[in-house]
Amino acid sequence: MYGFAQLSEETKKKILENIRKVNEEKKNFKGENFMYDCPFLIDEVCSVYNFRGIICRTFGLMYNGADGKVKVPFCCYQGMNYSNVIDPETRKISQEKVDKRGFKEEPASFNLSYKFLTDPDFEKGFKFKFGDKKPLIDWFSEE
Repeated sequence: MYGFAQLSEETKKKILENIRKVNEEKKNFKGENFMYDCPFLIDEVCSVYNFRGIICRTFGLMYNGADGKVKVPFCCYQGMNYSNVIDPETRKISQEKVDKRGFKEEPASFNLSYKFLTDPDFEKGFKFKFGDKKPLIDWFSEE
């Protein structure tokens, strides 16, 4: 919330509009696990990158998306995670780049979930407490 408060009014408006859209989709959702795109991503860039939460810091990793496709973090297009093996045109790992750098295998994606990352045993293992846990959009729905 602190990071959100630091944003320009224009960026805040875009984020709040994204949240309104997600909430509307959520109302009409008839399934078990509601998934949504992060409302802080604007033009595929994280607008609160320096203030991102634990789940976002973890998703600096490649992960298996809800649609079954491998997802890469936006920061790989900013010269960070996986930038040395990603093909920006196809948005996939380039086997040619993997081979060129002498890696023995292509980087793996991870099966990370909110449940795994917020499990009490995970907290104990790293000796920290998450505090209140609720979906991102719910923090804004109360305002």
